[in-house]
Amino acid sequence: TLNKKDERINRNTARRILMQSIFEMDARGSAEEVNIEPLLEESGRDSLQEGYIIRNLKNAADNLEDIDKMIDNCAEKWDTKRMPKADLAIARTAVAESCYGDTPKAVAINEAVEMAKEFGGDNSPRFINGLLGKVLK
Repeated sequence: TLNKKDERINRNTARRILMQSIFEMDARGSAEEVNIEPLLEESGRDSLQEGYIIRNLKNAADNLEDIDKMIDNCAEKWDTKRMPKADLAIARTAVAESCYGDTPKAVAINEAVEMAKEFGGDNSPRFINGLLGKVLK
């Protein structure tokens, strides 16, 4: 059995795969074009986490227009077309898993800020925190 630390690491890894998949979906223009297999193979397979990734990627793809409207309505002086692509993928991930999935809002925000530190620019963590604080209020 997994202990709590292992579960968190697995979900954390799954969330990063989800964010990378949403980033790829944006680049390719379609969720159908996204192949999560290489990322899953690299990270280790876990059917529970695979289900989480697939469900939330589908949620993001199915609700992308609404997700982007929420982001656009709350992003001061920015819109999704001008936003740095990594920041946009991180924000979309948090909104998809919180608004259309079962991730608590505070967890989605905290995890998004951590991803922004890793994948975004110097201002990304503060930007993501402020943006998601408004979007997910």
